[in-house]
Amino acid sequence: MVPALRKKFNAEFTPEKYNAYLEEMNAQHPGGIEFRLAETPIFVDKNFKEKILSACESIVDVIVQPDFKKLTANAVPNDLKVPNENEHSHFIAFDFGICENANGELEPQLIEMQGFPTLFAYQVFDDDVSRKHFEIPSNYSSYLGGYTKDSYIQLLKEIIVADHAPENVILLEVFPHQQKTKIDFYCTQDYLNIPIVCLTELVKEDRKLFYVQDGKKVEVKRIYNRVIFDDLQQQSPEVQEKGKILFEELDVEWAPHPNWFYRISKYTLPFIKHPYVPETNFLSDIKTMPPDLENYVLKPLFSFAGQGVVIDVTQKDIDDVKDPHNWILQRKVKYADVIVTPDENAKAEIRIFYFWKDGEERPVATQNLARISKGKMIGVRYNKDREWVGGSMVFFEK
Repeated sequence: MVPALRKKFNAEFTPEKYNAYLEEMNAQHPGGIEFRLAETPIFVDKNFKEKILSACESIVDVIVQPDFKKLTANAVPNDLKVPNENEHSHFIAFDFGICENANGELEPQLIEMQGFPTLFAYQVFDDDVSRKHFEIPSNYSSYLGGYTKDSYIQLLKEIIVADHAPENVILLEVFPHQQKTKIDFYCTQDYLNIPIVCLTELVKEDRKLFYVQDGKKVEVKRIYNRVIFDDLQQQSPEVQEKGKILFEELDVEWAPHPNWFYRISKYTLPFIKHPYVPETNFLSDIKTMPPDLENYVLKPLFSFAGQGVVIDVTQKDIDDVKDPHNWILQRKVKYADVIVTPDENAKAEIRIFYFWKDGEERPVATQNLARISKGKMIGVRYNKDREWVGGSMVFFEK
């Protein structure tokens, strides 16, 4: 996206450099990275960075409104509500496609957002290794808001660990070592020194939770929650039964509280009005269907990993929906083939991280990740046997 930097990077690229990068990335936690790493980062200039952050701040304006909880009162499924919800999500992630508007200009378009963690710790590691193996200009950074590696990790620690001893704070997931994002769990442990605990390992006594380490029970006082409850519902009856303890009154703090996964999500999109947010409506609110349904995407509000999304929408797809209040219709955006690669150009999505420390009025932009694609959609199954695709990060002009 910065033509001079792209031309220079591509000219200096060698398979040897890339393989050395992969080797170091995989050496820290062998077998921990289960997704393809792209051959290149993305370079973004100040102008495009400000466009993205402008959209994020506009959405944050909606989220910090005093009536936001009332606005999203129906967002959390009744059978998935967790007690003791706090006043804000500690984390928000905004996904933007790099798109082309009607005038042929590049602009960000919001695809989704989530009040839930993503690869926060892994990106620190990726930044370090990328800078060792690729030439990244000194006036470009993957960090936002003036953050550096040290200040970013410090803020992450203040939010996740807070004032507790690290052993009393757990990263909680269902079968964490089987997850595709497990590399982030291991990096979180590296930087914050907190244990990774499987939901099935929790022990409940009255209102307290414990896990067992070296034969000793350790109390859980704060949970860095990585359990996606939609995923939990796909587990065996035994695991789902174990998961019921999370819906009980417990003497634990959450970071973030599970309810925010639903409040800040696809459910929020219809409430956002911004040039960089595609027109989105609850299916139940649409009185007359658009005549050009092929220009829309149909998405279920509650699904795991993009399941159920209809890309090429027909009237039959609309008619087949039995619960229209749980679906949204979103105008398609036109991804730009903007990343120049040795064969065909690639599309990209950028995820912006926002952190919200207790006591602060607003969340702040901190870091990012990116995904590069040559398929119809962003995702592994659309990019099989392709090169210069996969997980990446953006280096923004300062």
